[in-house]
Amino acid sequence: MSRILIVEDETHLAEGLRFNLEQEGYQVEVVETGEAALELLLPRERQPFDIVVLDVMLPGKDGFAVIAELRHAGVFVPTLMLTARGHSKDILQGFSAGADDYLVKPFELEILIARIRGLLRRGEWLQRKISTECYTFGDKTVFFELLELHVRGEVFPLTLMEMNVLRNLIANAGKPVSRGAMLEQVWGLREDTDTRALDNFIVRLRRYIEDDPAKPKHLITVRGVGYKFETAEPS
Repeated sequence: MSRILIVEDETHLAEGLRFNLEQEGYQVEVVETGEAALELLLPRERQPFDIVVLDVMLPGKDGFAVIAELRHAGVFVPTLMLTARGHSKDILQGFSAGADDYLVKPFELEILIARIRGLLRRGEWLQRKISTECYTFGDKTVFFELLELHVRGEVFPLTLMEMNVLRNLIANAGKPVSRGAMLEQVWGLREDTDTRALDNFIVRLRRYIEDDPAKPKHLITVRGVGYKFETAEPS
């Protein structure tokens, strides 16, 4: 049974989420502060949760600080940020800090549950499919199981969703992949879902992969379609 940690200081919302998620068969724990969440999540040797639903506006450390501290410590539990801060800069900040998904309040319960299922399903798929597989292009190597990108001796940890986006593009190397197809294949969302999440992930991945993120040679934008992964840099 999957275990979910809800980090939310609005008691009525937190308890409503607990009730509905328990009805879906999940084990749920609720904490109200970022500090309390970190106490539960930072000890990597006893990671007790399969997914975290993390509010941004919290007393003490906010959600951005919490997710950044977790990723810096090497804790990559899939994390869905749940917040009323829905401006593009806030969403990008969440992804840049290391969130795997971002849902803006107010939201439909069915959408939240679908996002949680998607994150859990992709985590299970990742563990089942890639074993110790790695992929090398140029001076860069992707270690899928470790959720790591190695570039000239430097190691960049990736979130689960970052790795899933990169893996999807690598699997279709040389071919354009539409935004809609990736939304469906990586997030399990409808192809016509209105979101810029994919573009935000590409921005983050380019910071790791490209020598000059403003002039990408591997993660190429295909205007009007989506993105394409190129193994070799153009001569």
